[in-house]
Amino acid sequence: MSWSFSIPLVDILLENILPLEQSPYTYPGPECQNPPSVPFQRSASETRNYTDINYDIVCDRRNLATLNDTLCADILMGSGGGSPASVSTFCHALSSLSRNQVEQVWSNMCYVMQALVSPLVAKTSDCGAEDMQPSLVVTPLYTSPLLSPAPHRVVREASNLQQLACDYNSWLESSAVNSVLVSVCSDNEHVAFVKQVCNNAVLMKKLLSDQMNSWLYGYCANSSADALYMVSQFCVYEQWINRPTVPVDPSLLEFCMSLDSRRLTKLICEHTGFLMLLISNPDNWRIMPNCTNSPPPLPFSDLNELQLDSCRYSEWHNVMQITMDVLSKCILLDQSGFTREVCSNKTFLNSLLRNNDNAWLEMHCSTSLSVPPPEPTQPFDLGGWCDYHTWGERQVDDSIVGLCWQHDQTAFQEHVCCKESVFEKLLQNSRNKWLISVCTDLEEITVMPQVCRYSDWTRPIIVDMTELALCAEIDPLNFTAKVCANDTVLQNLLANQDNTWLIQHCANHSNSGISPGGGGGHGGGLTGFIRAEQCQYSTWIISPPDAALLTLCWEHDQANLVSSICPNADILLFLSREPSSAWVSSMCTTYTNYTTTKNNSTTKDNRFCVVKNLMKQFSWMCPTYFVSDCQPCVTQNMVLQMIVRCWVESLRSRAKGLLTTPVATVLDQAVSTTVVILLFVENVQGASWHVTDTIRQSVLKSVVDFFKMEDDPDKKRVLLQCFGTVLSSLLQTTREMTNDELLLIKEYFSLPLSSLRPVLTAAHVSTVRLILQYYSRIKNTLQLSDKYLSTMVSVLLQTHLATDAKLFPELAPMLAAASPSDIQALPSLQNNGNVREIINRNLDGMSLDQREAFGLWYSKIMSPSSITRGHQSLIRDTGNLIAYLPFQNFQHLSAAQLLDGLDVLQRNTLTSLKQELIANKLIGTYRNLTAEDFIRLGNLSCLADPKDLLVYRDTEALRVIQDSIMNCTLQGLSLTSQLVSNLLLNSPEFKVPSLLSVDRLAELAPLLPSLGVTFLQSLTPSQLLAALPAISSVSFTPVQASIIVDKLSSRMTLIPGQLQELGSLIVGVKTETLLTFTSDRLLSSLKAMPQHTRDHCLPHKRGLCPPESNAIATKLWGFPEVVNWLNDVEALLSCTPLLSVLSRTRLLVDKLSNTSTKLWNTQQVCTTAHFASAHFLEALLAKAIFKVLLEANPNVIKEDFLSLGTLGQGVSCAVLKERIQADASPSSVKKILAFLRQQPGLLHTALKKCVIEELYQFEIFSELVEDLGAEIALSMPVSTIKKFPADMMDTLRNIITGEPRHFLMLSRTKQELLVDKMVQRMGMYTGVFTEEEFRSLGIMAPFVVDEVFIQADRSFFTKSLDYLKGLCYSSSKMEIVARILQEPAAFGPVKNWNQTTLSQVGRFLFFLPAVILPEISVELMTVGRIEKLFMSQHQWERGDVGILCADRNERRTLFEKEQFVLQFFLGFLKMNPSNPLIPMVPTCEILHTTAPSAWTSNSLTSMSSSAFSNCLELMGLDPFLASYQRSEVLKRVKEIYGPVSSFSQSVISQLGGIATELPPAELSALRLTERRSIGAMGAVSAWSNRQLAALFTTVLNSTKQSPSQLDSSTLVALGYIVCGAKVAEIRSFNNVEFR
Repeated sequence: MSWSFSIPLVDILLENILPLEQSPYTYPGPECQNPPSVPFQRSASETRNYTDINYDIVCDRRNLATLNDTLCADILMGSGGGSPASVSTFCHALSSLSRNQVEQVWSNMCYVMQALVSPLVAKTSDCGAEDMQPSLVVTPLYTSPLLSPAPHRVVREASNLQQLACDYNSWLESSAVNSVLVSVCSDNEHVAFVKQVCNNAVLMKKLLSDQMNSWLYGYCANSSADALYMVSQFCVYEQWINRPTVPVDPSLLEFCMSLDSRRLTKLICEHTGFLMLLISNPDNWRIMPNCTNSPPPLPFSDLNELQLDSCRYSEWHNVMQITMDVLSKCILLDQSGFTREVCSNKTFLNSLLRNNDNAWLEMHCSTSLSVPPPEPTQPFDLGGWCDYHTWGERQVDDSIVGLCWQHDQTAFQEHVCCKESVFEKLLQNSRNKWLISVCTDLEEITVMPQVCRYSDWTRPIIVDMTELALCAEIDPLNFTAKVCANDTVLQNLLANQDNTWLIQHCANHSNSGISPGGGGGHGGGLTGFIRAEQCQYSTWIISPPDAALLTLCWEHDQANLVSSICPNADILLFLSREPSSAWVSSMCTTYTNYTTTKNNSTTKDNRFCVVKNLMKQFSWMCPTYFVSDCQPCVTQNMVLQMIVRCWVESLRSRAKGLLTTPVATVLDQAVSTTVVILLFVENVQGASWHVTDTIRQSVLKSVVDFFKMEDDPDKKRVLLQCFGTVLSSLLQTTREMTNDELLLIKEYFSLPLSSLRPVLTAAHVSTVRLILQYYSRIKNTLQLSDKYLSTMVSVLLQTHLATDAKLFPELAPMLAAASPSDIQALPSLQNNGNVREIINRNLDGMSLDQREAFGLWYSKIMSPSSITRGHQSLIRDTGNLIAYLPFQNFQHLSAAQLLDGLDVLQRNTLTSLKQELIANKLIGTYRNLTAEDFIRLGNLSCLADPKDLLVYRDTEALRVIQDSIMNCTLQGLSLTSQLVSNLLLNSPEFKVPSLLSVDRLAELAPLLPSLGVTFLQSLTPSQLLAALPAISSVSFTPVQASIIVDKLSSRMTLIPGQLQELGSLIVGVKTETLLTFTSDRLLSSLKAMPQHTRDHCLPHKRGLCPPESNAIATKLWGFPEVVNWLNDVEALLSCTPLLSVLSRTRLLVDKLSNTSTKLWNTQQVCTTAHFASAHFLEALLAKAIFKVLLEANPNVIKEDFLSLGTLGQGVSCAVLKERIQADASPSSVKKILAFLRQQPGLLHTALKKCVIEELYQFEIFSELVEDLGAEIALSMPVSTIKKFPADMMDTLRNIITGEPRHFLMLSRTKQELLVDKMVQRMGMYTGVFTEEEFRSLGIMAPFVVDEVFIQADRSFFTKSLDYLKGLCYSSSKMEIVARILQEPAAFGPVKNWNQTTLSQVGRFLFFLPAVILPEISVELMTVGRIEKLFMSQHQWERGDVGILCADRNERRTLFEKEQFVLQFFLGFLKMNPSNPLIPMVPTCEILHTTAPSAWTSNSLTSMSSSAFSNCLELMGLDPFLASYQRSEVLKRVKEIYGPVSSFSQSVISQLGGIATELPPAELSALRLTERRSIGAMGAVSAWSNRQLAALFTTVLNSTKQSPSQLDSSTLVALGYIVCGAKVAEIRSFNNVEFR
């Protein structure tokens, strides 16, 4: 590392040799009280007062006599112990001399020293620069001096400089306080400064009157000062309103925002008048809060906190006392009232106009009356004001621009900042220039927003030169535009003498040079500067100079400037009024000691200013260091330090030309070594030589330079990790981090992930604070991965927060990256209100797992007893955290607490279990809830017990309850049948559907599927047609949709253009109807209904049936133009016959860019089960296209293989191997694997095997495992996987948990073998099966061997039931789960279970053995409870896990448990003769929530005809309906609909599996004329051979077609029935249609 310690070494030497606090004044004026004295320490035990040290050399022998008679006498007598040897030798030498010899020695030595030093310390009678006197004549040796010695100057006692300067009491009395002095005192006397200034509003306001002290706002806001006191003194918003003509200073606004954010933000966001007052100053925009989520602003007249007392016009009796400020305020905030009460009242207006200052009011009123404001004030309409699409064509008021940015930032960024034309047009208005900063691309900014604060520079403040240089380097365009091109900013910056380099910089980077005195247009920049012509000081009183000219004259004509300006009081006073030239006055005071009388006569001091004279002689230019010895109260050491520093600086400027490189290198090394030695000695001896403080900045700069130049991340890690404490000591800042400190902190965010944990662990807590501050400032611009942030916050929480809890507020921005385990391990800070509030504010940005982890952490202090004893406002007082308590704690909240804190709970994500608890406790406890209470409850009402809701049947709350239930239905939530039946469907209006009005029918649209086919059949065509817009968005079954479409067809002719109006009802259109449409009309209709065709072929979706899909696809693919329609027919690609696509492969290859983006390989099943599976069929399609592509253009495969998109699933093994072998580098192979992972469907087994066989031979196979993806990785045999080492096995585990679907698709045997090997290799086979291990396995956890599973941590098991219920269990694991549930550590014996237990257990209840289930209390197992158990099981079965989990045998076993539960607890099984329950007759609604097969056949046939008809389709689709049940149901069907021969097509479509009970003879009597009824029979697989033969013959007879005439859509509809055809009939099938 390269060090540069030349300047620090000089500073160290000066601070120790010439300490400022131990030096007398050079000129002690009357204001210099208590001057410093320098006592001489005689010995350790005795201190005497000696003659004051006088730096003037006076050749008087008495000085030596004093020394010889006192100090030397003591030394020679032996009492001066410890004196240096040199002093002792000197005294012995003196003692051997005679008196004359002593005089001679003294004279010779004295006069030699006088001759050498007199130019530095001698005095003259003249301090003027223009009357320089020659040096004193030195007396020759051995002669007496010609001049009498100078009189002795006695130095008075004084305190040190710091105490003298920081006299806060004198600040109040003085007329002005130097801003530099204020800054020095704030840095060096922090505690006293805060107490005397920040806590003294009078003094602070006085200091703030100087713009240079505006930083005091931020300083005091971040200090320990009394925040409430400062807010009460400075954040008086009423005063802001009362002075609307005085703009609110941005520093003050920022100050109040930091200390009073909540109240100020509310005022800004909710009250337009206050907002407009603030945004009238564009500099305030960077401070304004984001009001996007706040309610729209209200008229200011509604503001309670800022009443417009002064705008009570009826009380304006003495109009001459109404000031312009009052008028302006009332116009701004009460425009309508002012116009009405003042402008419209001529008498009143004329009386106001008598005051000449109000003359402007006449014009205002004239304008206001011509365009009167609207009455009453319209509510704030954001969309109306912020119509961005029109801003590009019209002029937009700048206040509207600001208002839209404040309340609509997201849309504003999109429609303004990202629209160049709109953005440029707005910038034409100079008042919109602030948009440049707010619309800057934040991703390209790192430290610029913190350092390059261009808007601040418009004010007269001192800006550090390093900040300017950094901005000029990293932001050149904005710097040139906002600094060089802005005279105000440039002049303000040039007020700092260190910034004179700006003149040359701006001359080089601006179109026109900066011309001193000419505003940049005449001088031609620095090259055109001629001091004799442009430094015309006599004209400055008439034509004042700008900052650039003033600086140039100071730099190049200093002597003349001082002599001409400083004596001239008028010019000096004139210049002091401008902030950019105010420094001249202090310079003159410092540089010379002029005093000006009233007649402008100048009196000169008689003293000779050595330093000034010396600097002129040597032409030293050191304005930074300059301190005049002619200035009062300046110590001699200050002057001497300045001389040395100035000399070193001038020497350094010439050193490069004087020293060769080797010499300079050796010199630097010598200096560095010297500093290191001094540092070492200081540390060892404990001395205070200021070495550490002095070299801090240089060391810091060297470290930053090292990081900039070093490319080896390991070296950077070593420096940050091993020297973390040392680096922390360098980062000691006062108010703001410097640029070097920012760059050093940034290195912590550039570390490799592997190095992050050890480096942060070793970091000092002060460094951690700076890291957090840096992150909070620019977190949006840092490109950090989630893993990086998670690791970082993990270290901070585990290591640093545990030792310093005060870090928590600064950790807030990073909490969203914390892992649940880290959150649970947080220190015990639950009782800290600030910590709790911080967590509550940040929960919204966290995942549910993180929130629940915080709930677990907080539950440590929320025991059940403390919750029970808690007061009613417990939830509101705790905040969002309480919503995520574990259910074991949450359930103890009382109804009163829940009602009081309902709003808090509602704004958080509650589990279904907690929602049900809230609903039952509130609605079950209170019987007098109001409509407003139910509005607050919202959808929670749907979870209540119906009997509790029926209490409100005759109240106004019923309508709210019904609306909530309707809303739940619309959202697809599962509701119990009793809730829907008793509160909605039992209404008398449903008895006669044809009498419903169109509006009421539209309202009931979401309920129509639940009302069933009988209700739909009772509706009239006119009703349906009028309500079609509402009905078309509801999801109906195909049978229900067909009934509605048939009714609509009777009133209108169904033409292609009307298909799009049908919406979801398209599933009810017959195939025969679709086949009548021409291809172009069918295509145009298809374009208009993509939302209803995209999921046509998905299982469990209500979409087009296979025959309809086949018909549409076949017809469209019959035209070559179909390759241009791929975007429109994409939803039907998986339903398209293979032959249709094969005939178009050449054309598809020609459109490769579009073809390669389509889903040729999906899992949509559009053919019956005995045909090829969908993914295999689609793989064939992709393979066929790929084959043609390979033949037509093989170079595409070789050169751009990865661009094939979705056609990748059709690649052959040979081509794939060739691509891998062509470039076997890890990066290339990983790209190919990523390409295969991105395929939209399942890859062919042969292709996956090919990949594994090829890559397994590679040495880098272990590196490629994580890139294989779950599908390819799981295609490996278990024999291969079991050889994986622990790290590869862990990688495989991560892959599977990230993509669990492919694991669930494996055979049960492979699942168990794979997990067993994984558990063994990862060391989970013994001990407790912990939560961490369980969750790490994810979906695989239940597949461990029984011996491991039974060791599951019981506490984790009971608190994580919601998570566990979502997993997949085999029969043996179900038994283990049942055993755990009954353990005392869980819920205990089932006979002790209550309603809450049943809610927690949920679908796990069906895991209990049949012999245990009857022990559950019958009173608990109500109809509603049983329905909820069934619904939870059905919800899991239809989910991503359930649909792939259980095989048919396991599903059958589970169904038998479900059937037993229902029939036992509803009284169908008379196992207990004393059971008083009477078997109930089910409604159609309860069959939907449970299952028809769970009921007895007698109960099904006892249903009413309408209920039975409504559920016939459901019964036909039930796979577990037993043969005896189907027989009884079929009898009931015949009773309702007559003999089989009279069954309509609709009835046949609903029969499904029930039809398998029909003998062949009755099957032959069916009329299967439509493809839909044929398809319903063809989808059943349980037919006998005789039944299949009868059905096939029936189809031929009903359609009056021969086998050769059957088209593809009919063959698709036949499904399993095709197996009933004879061999000869199959051979006669049309080959094209069959393929």
